[in-house]
Amino acid sequence: MSLLARQSSKLLRLASTRAFQKQAIQVSALSTSSARLDKKLFTPGPLGVNHETKTAMLRDLGSRDVEFMNTVKYIRQRVLEVAGISTDTYTMVPMQGSGTFAIEGVIQTMIPRQGGKLLIATSGSYGLRMEQIAKYLDIETTLLKFNEDKKVDVSVVEEALKADPSITHVSMVHCETSSGVVHPVEEVASMVKRVSPNAVFFIDAMSSFGGVPLEVSNIDFLVTSANKCLEGVPGFGVVIARKDKLMECKGNSRSLSLDVYEQYLGLESNGQFRFTPPTHTILGFKKAVECWEQEGGVQGRSNRYQENRRILREGMAKMGFKEFLSSDHTGYIITSFFFPQNPNFDFVKFYTRLSDMNMVIYPGKVTEADSFRIGNIGDLHPKDMTELLVCIETVCQEMGLSLPLQ
Repeated sequence: MSLLARQSSKLLRLASTRAFQKQAIQVSALSTSSARLDKKLFTPGPLGVNHETKTAMLRDLGSRDVEFMNTVKYIRQRVLEVAGISTDTYTMVPMQGSGTFAIEGVIQTMIPRQGGKLLIATSGSYGLRMEQIAKYLDIETTLLKFNEDKKVDVSVVEEALKADPSITHVSMVHCETSSGVVHPVEEVASMVKRVSPNAVFFIDAMSSFGGVPLEVSNIDFLVTSANKCLEGVPGFGVVIARKDKLMECKGNSRSLSLDVYEQYLGLESNGQFRFTPPTHTILGFKKAVECWEQEGGVQGRSNRYQENRRILREGMAKMGFKEFLSSDHTGYIITSFFFPQNPNFDFVKFYTRLSDMNMVIYPGKVTEADSFRIGNIGDLHPKDMTELLVCIETVCQEMGLSLPLQ
């Protein structure tokens, strides 16, 4: 065998080894860091968006253009179809701004200025944000706070509701993205309708709608974002409202621009927003919903997110990282991990080096425990999770952490 043939054979054997493949991924991530325009976002939001959705926004339409108004009509109808509910009973109202704008819009629209009382069941910061909104609005509130690593206990909510007949509204978060806990909103919704049939039930489904199966029929108000599991871009919140409950909200709003009731009337009367709409975001959202359908709807998207999470969990476990939540409390939207118990671990350096490699995780902790979060949603695929794991291993080695962690 010639020298060239022997060298070629040796290179082929080397290329087949796992170590070589890992190094190739690492080199690829590092060498393209300056060339790539986009970073991979392993966060709870904003999230990565596919090329088709971005391309759909490269047009200008006037807010009163017939094509734009037809687009608004289309997305309002399609979101209800995503939820599996009828236009006879429900409506979709897009609200300009972030998801929190829509949350505040619903709270200050659905609760009357006099005689309303809100019960909030929460185990994390996004439920606490609802309480903060209610305080700003001077709305009487009862807070049921559960441990941040546990689900809301339906029986505790039931006891609170039975003990206080003055409660008129109940709210909670579906997926608490500060930790990853997925709460039993369907069970709570059924209980509320049984125990207090006249109470209004509202959920924040910001990080779950379109990616986690959900029965909506016992829910009166639901808010999600254009930029979560439906994989559009930020710019407006999505309000799904039971029509009869929404029609009771006339005159409740403490705000002009966040009045969901008046926004609904405007859209119904002339197909237009009351104030300047995010035209490009809405064009992108139309394409995002079409991509969602092409992927197989809720089940198709759920399958991809679950596979992303499986790869992440297995890879992190091999490196010795411990999950913040037990398996019976977690979902597949976002996964939280404890900081390694090693003096060499510095989260700021950990985050920064991953970002240098175009891998963006969520910076800083939200939970009381020392932990960090890695998202599994958005335009992320199994190969992205594999690349992230290689980069995490590299950064750990740079920091002098012996793997697997002890």
